[in-house]
This record gives sequence, structure tokens and C-alpha cells, in this order.
Amino acid sequence: MADDKVKNGKSGAEKKSSGAKKAVTKKTVAKKTVAKKTVVVKKAANVEPLEKKAKTVAKKNKVETKKRVPMKVKEGAHYATGRRKESTAKVWLFRGDGTIKINHSDPLDYLNSSRLVNHVLTPLSILDLTGQYDVRMDVFGGGLSGQSGACRLALAQALLSISDEYRVKLREHDCLTQDSREKERKKYGKRGARKSPQFRKR
Repeated sequence: MADDKVKNGKSGAEKKSSGAKKAVTKKTVAKKTVAKKTVVVKKAANVEPLEKKAKTVAKKNKVETKKRVPMKVKEGAHYATGRRKESTAKVWLFRGDGTIKINHSDPLDYLNSSRLVNHVLTPLSILDLTGQYDVRMDVFGGGLSGQSGACRLALAQALLSISDEYRVKLREHDCLTQDSREKERKKYGKRGARKSPQFRKR
């Protein structure tokens, strides 16, 4: 019986050791089977930097813009100011070949509207003085509509300083009256200056 027990004990120990060996072998096999990931480093191609790319795109899409040549004021020029909404215009008028500049650029390029250009130059067209005077206008503040109104008033005032005989014709076309209309401020509880929100009963 004792021999049987010894045998059984040996066999149990042997079983344990064989189980441990199997576990070790399984682990080693698992380690061996795991494939190593090979990292392939690709050489960067000749890629242009982002700044260079942006510059090349800008060059392709570039629209030819005319250079703004500053217009010098000659001696003996007639000066006047005009205002409309938030805009203020300074105008110098002197004898020349009829070149007109608004902020050192052509009127049509600056205002982007032939209607606004005609609106600005109405005092000259009324008095048939187109092509006789050079006009320099410096405008700031507000939008294009307000700036055109300010330029028109300043131009009329400058023409009036040349001769007082122009007053009658300029008055007929309302070139000497300042348009005092301005946008009314928005009020709290309202959609705009006066408009109320929609009433909902239920």
C-alpha cells in the first residue's frame, strides 16, 4: 500500500511538472507565433512646403490690380468738406485735364458702381465743367453709398468757392443740401428700430 501511495505521489508530482512544462511550452509557442510588425519608413517625396504652395496658388488666382498713384494737390486749389451718414470727404479742385481720383484710385474701381460715380460727378455735369478741373477726393468712414454722398456735397461746395454764380443750378439739383438722414438705432425688445416681434397668442 505504501508503495502504491509513493507511486501515486510521484505520479501527481510528475503530472504537475508536466502541466507546468506544457504551460511554458504554450507560452513560448505563443511568443514565437506572434509576428513582428515591420515598420516601413517611406522617404518623403519632394513636397513643397505649405507656404510655397499657398504662394503659387495665390499667383495663379491673382487678379491684376492697378497701382494707386498718389495725386498731388497743386497750388491755388479749392478745398471743401462734405458729410453723409458716417462718411467724411475732403475734396481739392484745381485746373487740369479732368482726372478724378477717389482715395488715389479711379472712381469706378473704388465705388464699383457706375450709378454711384454718376451721383458723385453730378455737380460737374450740371455745370458742364467735365474735363476742365482735376479733382482729388479723400474719403473715410461709412459705406460706399455714404461716401459717394459726402463726395458729391464736398465737390459742390468746392465748385461754389470758385464762383457764386453756380449756386442757382446746384440748388436746383439739391447738390448743396446735406442729407441728414441716418440709420436709427435698434431698441431693446424690438426687432429693429421700430419693428416689434410677432405676437403669438397660443
